[in-house]
Amino acid sequence: MGKTTARKIFDSHCIDSPSEGIEVINLDAVFCHEITTPTAIIDLQERGKDRVFDPSKIKAVIDHVTPAKDSLTAEQGKVLREWAGRQNIKDFFDVGRNGVCHAIFPEKGFARPGYTIIMGDSHTCTHGAFGAFAAGVGTTDLEVGILKGICAFKSPETIRIKLTGTPSAAVSPKDIILHVISTIGTDGATNHVIEFTGSVIDAMSMEGRMTVCNMAVEAGATCGICYPDMTTVEYLWPFIKDEFVSKETALNEYRKFLPDTDADYAKDLKLDLTSLKPLATYGYKPDMVRPVEELSGIKVDQVYIGSCTNGRIEDLREAAAVLKNRKIADSVRVIVSPATPAVYRQALSEGLIDIFMDSGCCLTNPTCGACLGMSNGVLADGEVCVSTTNRNFNGRMGKGGMVHLVSPATAAATAVAGFLTTAENL
Repeated sequence: MGKTTARKIFDSHCIDSPSEGIEVINLDAVFCHEITTPTAIIDLQERGKDRVFDPSKIKAVIDHVTPAKDSLTAEQGKVLREWAGRQNIKDFFDVGRNGVCHAIFPEKGFARPGYTIIMGDSHTCTHGAFGAFAAGVGTTDLEVGILKGICAFKSPETIRIKLTGTPSAAVSPKDIILHVISTIGTDGATNHVIEFTGSVIDAMSMEGRMTVCNMAVEAGATCGICYPDMTTVEYLWPFIKDEFVSKETALNEYRKFLPDTDADYAKDLKLDLTSLKPLATYGYKPDMVRPVEELSGIKVDQVYIGSCTNGRIEDLREAAAVLKNRKIADSVRVIVSPATPAVYRQALSEGLIDIFMDSGCCLTNPTCGACLGMSNGVLADGEVCVSTTNRNFNGRMGKGGMVHLVSPATAAATAVAGFLTTAENL
């Protein structure tokens, strides 16, 4: 029987199988941020194990609350900052140089085909877009990863989801992944890896693939994976050009992680997206999804454009195209947070920042703050937010708030109308 992509990655990294169905793998990278990592750092210190397995393989960022909003978040940042200095971690991105972790790390070339990556963050699955196995883990696993460079996982079972058809120009990668989640449910891929494949994925940019893989966890998946191809190589070329004589050579090397034609899948699904329409969530679960037209008219208090799901330059272009020469509704406040300084700078050079400001939006530095209701856009009780983020849990962006997850274009259209709607309806 042939092997899936995850199986091939595990086979190339497995160092032990202490019990049936459990495998210990070597890690190519451990990613860290200031919310979950300080707990691991402090525990390691208390155990007399204040060290790291390889400073060059640890990447750290302050991104969830930046700059600090109170003494507690300042202390969290201080713990991570001092640890990075103590451990000689060169790839540490402090305030002013930081960005949303799952945007800045791939932007720096830290995710590669065949890599194994962990982080104390559930949306680490984003990096699977590069053909990597990337998973969010708890504090204990994070500590072991930091100390030993290894992590234990269940042997990976894989679900293949083939996305076909010709989606309309109004449909974005965010709509596509919302459709997938609504189809299989929030537990449809629990303890599984999802391989996203098909002509729709083949045509996507790396940014679109990251959006899709980012929300694989909302279907319960450990990781979402896209196959490495020339799109992957082109994105990574500035970082790998000294390792390969040509892009074709790099692609040939990365092809070894493609699944075998007779690979064994737990489930094999095919979804035709030709008739798909812009979508939005309702309620408090990511699989509660309907076409925006069926929810149109819901009054909105806040629109948020940003996050590790939709804060990249393509997302800002999509939103700005709708907002250009338009004003946001007087009843709505709009917060735009480019995901990294490079995205912010690119948006500035393309005139997107002017479009956002001319329409009445509030621009913020790169941060995760609003997404999880910590800063820079927390909702009041009873308020409604249309957001390009990834979770609509009860109270996610503020106690008593309601969140509708949408694409950047739908978010921008809603900002102009003052109620949930699509760009096509403006």
